This record gives sequence, C-alpha cells and structure tokens, in this order.
Amino acid sequence: MYELKIRIWLERDGRFIVSDGRARLLRKIADTSSLSKAAKEMGMSYRHAWGVLHKIAQSAGGDVVHSTRGGEHGGLTSLTPFGEEILREYENKAASLQSQFDNEWRKPSVTADGIVLRGNEIVLIRRGKEPFKGHYALPGGFLDYGETLEHCVVREVLEETGLKTEIVDLIGVFSAPDRDPRGHFVTAAYHLRPVGGTLKAGDDADAAEWVPTDKLPKFAFDHGKIVQAFLAKRRSQKVF
Repeated sequence: MYELKIRIWLERDGRFIVSDGRARLLRKIADTSSLSKAAKEMGMSYRHAWGVLHKIAQSAGGDVVHSTRGGEHGGLTSLTPFGEEILREYENKAASLQSQFDNEWRKPSVTADGIVLRGNEIVLIRRGKEPFKGHYALPGGFLDYGETLEHCVVREVLEETGLKTEIVDLIGVFSAPDRDPRGHFVTAAYHLRPVGGTLKAGDDADAAEWVPTDKLPKFAFDHGKIVQAFLAKRRSQKVF
C-alpha cells in the first residue's frame, strides 16, 4: 500500500528554524526540563543536542533555551519565551496542516444566514438552484476570506433580497455535519432589522417574500429549525 507523507519546516526571514526533529527536541526539553534526558530520549548525544540548539538560536536570532547549574536535582534546562514561541508556532501550524491532510483537505465551510423581521413577518427567498430548488430558505451565503460573519450576513441579505439591514443579535450557531447535502456547513444565524432598500430577489433566488411567522412554508436545509429556535427565543423574551 502506498502512503503519501509530508515534511514541513518553520522558517524565519528565509532561514530554516525547525522541522519535526528539532521541534521534538524542544518539546522534550519543555516536558522534562533536562537537556540530558531530552537528548537520551531522542537517541542523540548531549553534545549533539547542544549543537542543534545552537543552530536553532543562530537561525532564529535569539536563545531558545536557558540552563541553570547545580542545585539539589542538578542543572535544569528550560525553553526561553522565544523558544516557547518557536515551538508553539511550529506545533500549531503542523497540527492544523496534519488535520487537513488526514481529512483529505476537507474542512467545514462557513456561512451566515439572516432572519429579517418586520412585525410578525420574516423575509424568505425561494431557491432557484439545487439543492432544494423551489424550496424556501433564509437569505444568506458563504463567508469570504478576511470577512467577519457580521459583515457577511448583512452583505448576503442585501445581495439576495435588496434589503439593507442591521444586526439585532445572534440567534445561534448550527453545525450538524448533515445539515446540507453538499457537505459540512457551519452557519451563524442572525436576527436583523430592515433599515432601507426595496425587497427584490437577487443572486440565485427566484423570489423574495415577506412571510407571516404563523404561515411558514416547508424549508430547505435546516432553516426551519433555525426559524423555530428564533421564535422560541423571542417568546422566552416576551417581546411579542
């Protein structure tokens, strides 16, 4: 059986700092507070371990360990704050990359959906594309890179309904892996109030309508659950 392997390393200003081996040495020093123990567990000589640490310090531009001599239990070696920073950067980035690699580069998509309320009516769109073509849904869409969820929901509602809105509050986050047949989608649902614009269908919506909350249609995705969660929250706050 063939297996694909990856090798990663951390650089600073184009200079090699650490890869897996050097990072493991730093981790063992952090865990044992002893260079001799760390070197032994790594299967290398004490002198070689010091040489590795010296190379890391030279490339990174600062000391990565601090040693004290003597004492009841002998000398101790610990990471400096700079060394801890390097180890943290490598381990966090390596864990994130490994997670994506293990999951064949799949990761949840992030969206934002909005419930625009006017009296006892909310805005719904009728989908013009699959999945759920012809079904009603909340206006919303994908989060762009570098965008906040709050900006996303206001932008998507404007694009899909023509309404300018402002956020009242967060309804909740909905993340069931099977909530969308296209894959794993995590959405943040917001309550918004209209502040301008004219209701009209946009983007991939066939229609945009004000719908009474006591005459709700069959929904696409889990949007029915989102609306029910919103209505339950409103009832609990006794705002009707």
